[in-house]
Amino acid sequence: MRERPPYLRTADVLRQRIKEQEWSPGDRLPSRTQLAQECEATEAVVRRAQELLIAQGVLVGRGGSGTYVAEPRERVCLLRSPERERTEGSPFYAGTVELGKHGSWDSRSDPLIPAPADIAERLGIQAGAYCVRTSYVFLADGKPVQLSISWEPYEITSGTLVVLPEAGPHAGRGVVGRMAEIGVTVVRAVERPEPGHANAGEANLLGIQRGALVTRIQRTYFSNDGRAVETADIVVPTSLCEIVYEVPVT
Repeated sequence: MRERPPYLRTADVLRQRIKEQEWSPGDRLPSRTQLAQECEATEAVVRRAQELLIAQGVLVGRGGSGTYVAEPRERVCLLRSPERERTEGSPFYAGTVELGKHGSWDSRSDPLIPAPADIAERLGIQAGAYCVRTSYVFLADGKPVQLSISWEPYEITSGTLVVLPEAGPHAGRGVVGRMAEIGVTVVRAVERPEPGHANAGEANLLGIQRGALVTRIQRTYFSNDGRAVETADIVVPTSLCEIVYEVPVT
């Protein structure tokens, strides 16, 4: 078995010392020079270990001040399942209710946005074809826990009451419910999760450190005739959320 890299071993040591309450939330860690001596590592190894723990939400770096133990935040469980998708209304709202939390979101829709090439490919439309783009910040008990940018082909919803996802009589019902109102039956969703790091804009919206670990989910909804009716890029911060997939067995 290969030996773990030094920075991972050092990160384990620092994490354990925090777990044993040698340092409490809000405490400033000793200097890298001191930690390097205590951990029998180089300052470069300590720096990389701290960067990893900052990305995981264990530590917080403050420019010109030092590195501190992060204040703990309860992780929200985001269950993704066929049953959740069949709920009337937003799957996110239904999930937060089950957790005893209040789910809400801020959104902004921009109609008639030309689809970039990658979005057009996911939706099966021509690049530059008009879409309705909606940006979301999802909150649990008023705290941001998830971001999403959604794209819907304008030709599907144009002239209907559901053309804007968060406006009109069917606002907030989710893709499945809204599409049903115009006779489009959504039958499946394809999700492609992959690990990543928060950029500056995402970190600012989520209240996390730039470079913190996130899961990026590329999700696309399909109707019963095989047409893609919506695609979204979802950003879930690892330190704030746990993603659980429920797979039915028949």
